Amino acid sequence: MTRFKITLASWLTAASVLCGATKPLSLHPENPHYFLFRGHPTVLITSGEHYGAVLNLDFDYVKYLDALRRDGLNLTRTFTGAYVEPPGAFNIASNTLAPLESRFLSPWARSDSPGYPMGGNKFDLTRWDGAYFRRLTDFVRQASRRGIVVEMNLFCPFYEEAQWRISPQNAANNVNGLGAVARTNVYTLDRHGGLLAVHEALVKKIVTELKDFDNLYYEICNEPYFGRVTTEWQHHIADCIGDTEKSLGVKHLLSQNIANGQARIQQAHPGVSIFNFHYATPPDTVGLNYGRNKAIGDNETGFKGTNDAPYRMEGWEFILAGGALYNNLDYSFVAGHERGDFVYPARQPGGGNAVLRRQLGALKKFIEGFDFLHLRPDNSILQGGLPEKAQVHALVEPGKQYALYLFGGTQANLALALPAGSYRFEWVNPVTGRIDRRGRLQHPGGIATLDSPSYAPDIALRLVR
Repeated sequence: MTRFKITLASWLTAASVLCGATKPLSLHPENPHYFLFRGHPTVLITSGEHYGAVLNLDFDYVKYLDALRRDGLNLTRTFTGAYVEPPGAFNIASNTLAPLESRFLSPWARSDSPGYPMGGNKFDLTRWDGAYFRRLTDFVRQASRRGIVVEMNLFCPFYEEAQWRISPQNAANNVNGLGAVARTNVYTLDRHGGLLAVHEALVKKIVTELKDFDNLYYEICNEPYFGRVTTEWQHHIADCIGDTEKSLGVKHLLSQNIANGQARIQQAHPGVSIFNFHYATPPDTVGLNYGRNKAIGDNETGFKGTNDAPYRMEGWEFILAGGALYNNLDYSFVAGHERGDFVYPARQPGGGNAVLRRQLGALKKFIEGFDFLHLRPDNSILQGGLPEKAQVHALVEPGKQYALYLFGGTQANLALALPAGSYRFEWVNPVTGRIDRRGRLQHPGGIATLDSPSYAPDIALRLVR
């Protein structure tokens, strides 16, 4: 007979999740640079598919979510279907955001009029597609069962005419005569060709459908800094989300995508709790905006080749700089390869595979090995001993716990400013997740020297009093 043990606490947690009684993901009240999820301090770390899990009918999202859970990851990002890409866009092979002909599922119902260029009839922007919302809610439900948070990205600008040409919002593709505008005017408050009411209705519908899920936050718009998406429109959508949720008696976190790389946040809506950046390496944007006391994320990566190291290192850097969220864009997840084993061509704009996902799982396990709510970015602990051109990021609770990540060189003799005490240390290999060396340090106070094992190209240190 198989024996198992279940605690009262774990039973209550499972029961509350199934009954919808848990509060949604929130900023942690003790340290709002991190999250609170199902009663636990949380960082969100993943390597996820290219945002088409719901809108692409050929994508088996259950297998995909199983793969994320297997590799120890807890986040996925998905687009609503207000934006879709044609096959071949951005040189992405088997792009999940570019369904094959007649396999695109949109929030809006199809009309009786033929002529949609990607197969099937045109759309009716006044009617909802029930199949879409059943698929959307099941996707979030399946993620919930696996402890995975969903970033629901509501809108995305049209980078090129190729995307606008196939959008349901384009007047050529709907029977409502709406959207007879340039692609750069869609997300504005004045020149939108009647689409603002469509945006408002879509927001209210999605927020209402997903109101009972705790594993969810909303992002207003992906990369609004392209395609002339106005700040005023973004704030209007944020108000629409907030007003709808207030009427429903719920509150989910709201994210704003600020910039590629780094930027100092200038015009933040008061309802925004997560500031997301893309390609945020080096992670200077964390320090630039840390004083806002909100969660800071790096939720899209790429354009550094297809090898694992750049994306692993970007994740370790960002989290050890004080970030709360990291999402590598993983091109090994495609329809027919939902377990993340697709072998993509070398021309891909990014990477991803099971090995990299396990490395990011090791990062999640590393940070969760600390009482990280009490950690703060502080590189002043390091007084010397780095190899030439090496860099370090440190999260510190002085006198109690220290998390360091360093890269560059092959071996370090770190000089650390520590109070007197007895410490234990572990040198962790970010590539394997294994402990390469452990020991104890009895320190009288002042500068302590810790010699690392050999490494290539990076290593992490856990030091706890």
